[in-house]
Amino acid sequence: MRRSTGRIGGCSKESALTAVWGRAQQQDFRSRVRGCLLGGAIGDALGAGVEFESLDAILSGHGADGVTDYVPAYGRRGAITDDTQMSLFTVEGLIRAQVRRDTGAWHPPTDIHRAYLRWAATQNEWGPDERRKDTGWLAREEWLYARRAPGGACLSGLSDDRMGTLEEPKNPGSKGCGAVMRSAPFGLLVGWEPQLVFQLAVECAAQTHGHPTGQLASGAFAVIVHGLARGEALDGSVQHALALLGTRPGHQETTDALQGALGAVRQGMPSPQRVEALGEGWTAEEALAIGVYCALVAEDVRHGLLLAVNHSGDSDSTGSVCGNLLGVQHGETALPPAWIAELEGRATILQLADDFAMEMTQSPALHGPAGASPAWLERYPAA
Repeated sequence: MRRSTGRIGGCSKESALTAVWGRAQQQDFRSRVRGCLLGGAIGDALGAGVEFESLDAILSGHGADGVTDYVPAYGRRGAITDDTQMSLFTVEGLIRAQVRRDTGAWHPPTDIHRAYLRWAATQNEWGPDERRKDTGWLAREEWLYARRAPGGACLSGLSDDRMGTLEEPKNPGSKGCGAVMRSAPFGLLVGWEPQLVFQLAVECAAQTHGHPTGQLASGAFAVIVHGLARGEALDGSVQHALALLGTRPGHQETTDALQGALGAVRQGMPSPQRVEALGEGWTAEEALAIGVYCALVAEDVRHGLLLAVNHSGDSDSTGSVCGNLLGVQHGETALPPAWIAELEGRATILQLADDFAMEMTQSPALHGPAGASPAWLERYPAA
């Protein structure tokens, strides 16, 4: 792939050429995609019931070990929040961007923005509008039409059709975690160069979060996921993200947060108090730092996720970030089966993950000059 540091809209189709995939590579990639999306959703659901509670309240209500399993939220156990909802629409937007390349249109930020507008409709409408044929299958999933404490910046940033850009971002002062918590899917674009992954995540963050930290933390998170999806070690992926951050103005808060996470690893045994020293997770850089720290010190997926949600603050977002990282690093089979079994929307998440993996590895067989699958284009319209 040729290198480019320009805007995503200025890249040619050749910037994201699909490599030739062997069968074992395809299976490994699908497992990592499934792990990333399921892991993020599990972490989200584990934190959903204690999102607004202090650590003292969590320990008082759930015992000395805090939360050790799903607790009821939104009327059920295993309920996901806006973090997972928006991540799923990020994936759907990326698939539709690939499909739209056949029409000669190649501007992924626009396709992601359209996907986020479809998510915004789920927050404001009673259910799917069956009269619209261009919405694709994800926006017709009725269970997604539920408000799960969405961030104000996400709602206001998507309240009209104007797309925020780096030059004119939406919510210029916002650096909440609402952009970083939906950005893991950008890292699954393993055929892209890391700097392009970073750039795409930054540009799409600007659609709702205008502060440099809100954007750069999203880019850093995407690059870390990207490294893991390619089989790199987590600490090496973090170092790569730091190197890319260092070239961007306004990076210091995000850089300091990630370096703080690395430093916390060396300070002794992990604990909720060590997590809380990194912040509460309401802002982008804090959510990223906590998620990275918990993934770095995790003995296994269960240990890392429980550490990521048992603290004062935005437990579902930090759990989601940590789950994305551990899931893409270890694949779906490393996730606790009982948590997968009870997870809300599991079937939808798996279907979307498999569709994404198939699009990334076998797109010529699904659409293109040689022919197209009508079923695929109905699921992911090029319109």
